[in-house]
Amino acid sequence: MQKAPIIYLTMIKRIKKLKKIRIHREGTDTLIWGFIAIAAIALILWRAFDTKIPFYGFTVISTITYCIVLNFFQCPIRFFPSEDTEKIVVAPADGKIVVIEEVEENKYFHEKRVLISIFMSLFNVHANWFPVDGEIKFVHHQNGNYHKAWLPKASEENEHADIIIRTPEGDEVLCRQIAGAMARRIVTYAKAGEDCYIDEHLGFIKFGSRVDIYLPLGTEVCVKMGQKTTGDQTVIAKLK
Repeated sequence: MQKAPIIYLTMIKRIKKLKKIRIHREGTDTLIWGFIAIAAIALILWRAFDTKIPFYGFTVISTITYCIVLNFFQCPIRFFPSEDTEKIVVAPADGKIVVIEEVEENKYFHEKRVLISIFMSLFNVHANWFPVDGEIKFVHHQNGNYHKAWLPKASEENEHADIIIRTPEGDEVLCRQIAGAMARRIVTYAKAGEDCYIDEHLGFIKFGSRVDIYLPLGTEVCVKMGQKTTGDQTVIAKLK
């Protein structure tokens, strides 16, 4: 019986290192069953063909894909670098700033608001953090379409979850988790009536998505278009 080639053994060693990486609970089942499926198919290919080209091709592609998904489901332990979070708005997600503009928010506030949008690609960690300290006043999930997350209409038409937070100073901030073309599940841990803090997880969005933050007019924007953000680390704005 032939021994498994070095590329497959290397894959197994990498998977064994999972215990050293903090994985988000939303990805545990996906990663476990995904590895089992990859291992089973690889074994079948190894034994079924005289030439090992199908096995090598499948193993390389599946390993790369698995590593991308593994990165996607990482759950980094982060703490905001300062104890002073008064009037600070931090990025709720890893990603890139795709929108900074004043818009009419007619669903809840019925007034102009400063909108900052962060787009998360497939290669970003998809855990979400609370952008401000405060009390959760409202949580609502709305079904919808699955347009590409960076399109303007995605904010209103895509499936999304809205969380309104009132800060200790009395400002109200709307944080919207938006599903993208590939995303099919939005997870929100926020519950109305509970206190929330920077450093805590707000939720998780699976596979390509976006987070919008609606802030009061007069808010000082601290980021620029195209800038990359790190969830719970990058200061995106300061409330007036």
